[in-house]
Amino acid sequence: MTDTKWGAAVVDSGSIYWTRNLVISLLGSFTTIVAMTLLLPFLPLYVEELGVSDHAAIVQWSGVAYGATFLAAAFVAPLWGRLGDIYGRKLMLVRASAGMTVAISLMGMADNVWQLVALRLFVGLAGGYSSGSMVLVATQTPKDRSAWALGVLASGIMAGNLVGPLIGGALPPLIGIRNTFLAAGGMIFLAFLATTFLIKEEKSPARKQAAKASGGWASISDKRPVIAMLATGLLLMLANMSIEPIITVYVAQLTEHPGKVTMIAGIVMSAAALGSILSASRLGKLADRIGHWPVIAGALAVAGLLLIPQAFVTNSWQLIILRFLMGMALGGLLPCISAVIRHSVPDSAAGSILGLSVSSQYVGQVAGPVLGGFVGGHIGMRAVFLGTSVLLIAGAAYSWLVRPRNAATPDRK
Repeated sequence: MTDTKWGAAVVDSGSIYWTRNLVISLLGSFTTIVAMTLLLPFLPLYVEELGVSDHAAIVQWSGVAYGATFLAAAFVAPLWGRLGDIYGRKLMLVRASAGMTVAISLMGMADNVWQLVALRLFVGLAGGYSSGSMVLVATQTPKDRSAWALGVLASGIMAGNLVGPLIGGALPPLIGIRNTFLAAGGMIFLAFLATTFLIKEEKSPARKQAAKASGGWASISDKRPVIAMLATGLLLMLANMSIEPIITVYVAQLTEHPGKVTMIAGIVMSAAALGSILSASRLGKLADRIGHWPVIAGALAVAGLLLIPQAFVTNSWQLIILRFLMGMALGGLLPCISAVIRHSVPDSAAGSILGLSVSSQYVGQVAGPVLGGFVGGHIGMRAVFLGTSVLLIAGAAYSWLVRPRNAATPDRK
């Protein structure tokens, strides 16, 4: 069977194990994201414990240690995707969970801050379980269920981002910071075992041969949809993260109770993620029915419009509601991005291109806070909301213009 025929068969009917693989990928992604984010509440305390005493240096090293993972992951995601195309997507999940088990456990044994940063870099280089899960689920789920399945997986990933810091705030007082890292490593080890023994992936010598022969990007006949999705992934993370550096200051202007500023700021930050968790699978299911492109363009446009009143709110509860609604609008983007890429590239290049998509999202995750902080500090906080609104609405228009004319209903291609 040729690679083209094999890819078409997988896209149309999916793997017979796709439901089991989705469940294990969901649990594994949730577990690994929790383990990666639980250090957020106590990272500065751990940096201080490792011998950094100056306040400014603690803040600086905490930022370096946290960002190191995402920086490393952005560079290697396409490489792991391509290797997954050649040697199998399950193998990449086994590799990621094994590497993260070792690295996060060793963080609890670090003797100085340099070792912590090096291990955070190693997590980014060796990790990528959630992005690998996206590739596995996208390539093995039946075509008419792909966006729904990816939406379920995205909900699990976002839930991990919410739950991780909560666990990280609760565990260290009970068992200590170093033991918290060991517990996190144990959680990922369970994901490693489940991935190794429960996920099933059919072998495809034809796909492996085609993946080795293809140049990935060069094998895509129409690159416009893929470019649009790379830009959309960047915009998604930029929109989510641009407010992060200014949110506490912005909330302080909206409340008369200074003692409640940090609590309200935390609720505002969580509101968008909660909205996305609730909407991701539902919007994915809608995309399977009416097409991915209308959902993508609509989600970007609605989120862009919702940013405008956020610049002019007078009470914190208004901001919380608007961020929640914006999160609901953006919740459908991640599964639709993966589904469009999956349906726009040959199976032998799916991992490589989905890896590029992950990299573009990491760029947005890094660029969002940088741009938000710069614009908020030099132009004004309202400009952050309005500027991001313009970008999202422009992204909606671009996505609609470059959509394939036969993509209105994916089941009728």
